[in-house]
Amino acid sequence: MVAIVCFELIPESLELTNMGNVFLGIILGVIGMLLCDNFVNQKYTKKHEKNNNSLLKTGIIVGIGLAIHNFPEGLAIGSGFEASTKLGLALAVAILLHDIPEGISMSVPMKSGGMKASKVLFLTMISGVTTGIGAFFGAILGTISETVIAICLAFAAGAMLYIASRRIDTGVK
Repeated sequence: MVAIVCFELIPESLELTNMGNVFLGIILGVIGMLLCDNFVNQKYTKKHEKNNNSLLKTGIIVGIGLAIHNFPEGLAIGSGFEASTKLGLALAVAILLHDIPEGISMSVPMKSGGMKASKVLFLTMISGVTTGIGAFFGAILGTISETVIAICLAFAAGAMLYIASRRIDTGVK
């Protein structure tokens, strides 16, 4: 995840806009993930006070982060198809290959945390729906400002940085 942030999202964002907008997007992404993390912790703690399972929480947080991260990827695909079919297909294939390990990073902790396989599969597929939604908007809004696209990419970078650097409490002392 860190490699994707450092070698894809941030450099692409910097090509489209200035450092201030990139920094804004990253900060918004981190804040968004902090809010999601707090929400999931509160909801999870109320439901599972007796059986605290950090793997399940990690999988849920990763899923939320990936769903948010997938929207700008979809924007890139939709915009790519607006530019040319060849570019759109290349982006779609690259993002498909990139999303496979992301889905695994979401599903393994949830399954290991005790969630049913059918629910894990369903939630993993739902987290990918935002790619399609982003592609829809990217195609419709093909003339969207490069600054907005750059901030979306930086937002995804911030979200992924939070997920990758988040301390996972395993309960081991």
